[in-house]
Amino acid sequence: MTISSSLSDLLATAREFVDREVIPLEPFFLTGSHEELEPRVVEVRAIAKKMGMWAPALPKEVGGAGMSLVEFAHLSEELGRSPLGHFVCNAQAPDVGNMELLLQFGSDEQRERWLKPLVAGDIRSSFSMTEPGHAGSNPTWMSTTAVRDGKEYVINGDKWFTSAADGAAFTIVMAVTNPEGDRYRRASQIIVPMETPGFTRVRNTPVMGDTGSGWASHSEVSFNDCRVPVSNLIGGEGDGFVLAQERLGPGRIHHTMRWIGICERALELMCRYAIDRELAPGRPLATRQVVQHWIADSRAETNAARLMVLDAARKLEEGGSKAARTEISAIKFYVANVLQRVVDRAVQVHGGMGMTDYTPLAFWYRHERAGRIYDGADEVHRNVVARVELAKHGSVDLRG
Repeated sequence: MTISSSLSDLLATAREFVDREVIPLEPFFLTGSHEELEPRVVEVRAIAKKMGMWAPALPKEVGGAGMSLVEFAHLSEELGRSPLGHFVCNAQAPDVGNMELLLQFGSDEQRERWLKPLVAGDIRSSFSMTEPGHAGSNPTWMSTTAVRDGKEYVINGDKWFTSAADGAAFTIVMAVTNPEGDRYRRASQIIVPMETPGFTRVRNTPVMGDTGSGWASHSEVSFNDCRVPVSNLIGGEGDGFVLAQERLGPGRIHHTMRWIGICERALELMCRYAIDRELAPGRPLATRQVVQHWIADSRAETNAARLMVLDAARKLEEGGSKAARTEISAIKFYVANVLQRVVDRAVQVHGGMGMTDYTPLAFWYRHERAGRIYDGADEVHRNVVARVELAKHGSVDLRG
């Protein structure tokens, strides 16, 4: 897929920016403290704004860079080379999805109160959907309710893996508003400010021993007779899953291209370490055939994954989520597995160093393993692709 000269120049600038400004912050992020990191991140975010890479997925008229989905997909790869890349450009999940959601479906009041400061980077947001008591692979099954009482919703329930709740200004909660409705019309999405009485951020959820903090964390949260105005409803009542589907398609493009950026950085680290690390004087790891094969496989798989994602992004941009449904499911499970294999090889090449936080490899190994689970487990997306392919050759009862 060819890219314009202007986009090519931007990507070269983005790579230089990540190398010069972002990667040097990684030691503070991986082994330092939030207090050490925060002032440095503020400075780098200001640089990103001046360079025109701020909120790249949002239109210029609301303060973003106005990139198309395909353009942002390319940029996302470059930013994904560092765990901090998307955050310093205000393009991190779940904020980027919440911004797109509010822009497309939010009321004028919601855009003014929440979208405007979110795009400016003055506040952060979170998203509350997954529940500890229900399988995430069936998102229509949830117990959190929002019962209307006059001009308010009364919300009750428990959520976990509420991304970036630590320090966020608000969360968007998925709650059942129509318990007797069709399974895809039962839930709604509602804005809940963090200071609302009845809302509690219970704790950050440790992920393979890493509790995280700030935007780089997940939280358990609780709603206990939590009252918010009906005007905090996004879209219409019962539109929760319709809105979720609208954000999931582009969101999977964002995630998978970020994963490809991780693969590129892991491959880069793998090659450099294989050249520099000697098994004995004059015998670097790079002379071992198995290491050469790991490098070759990683290059081939990363290139294939990139082409798949860019093709899905083009189809999504031209025909919408429905037209690209198969491609979106395919990239979700394929790229997540490529990511896991490439990072694992890089860890193996680094040996003991790969297990430490002196490189970002261990961080990615811990946190990106969830890529095969969130936004639909691998098995769910494989089923989608298989059903489409089987339907081309005649109907069949797939229930077994």
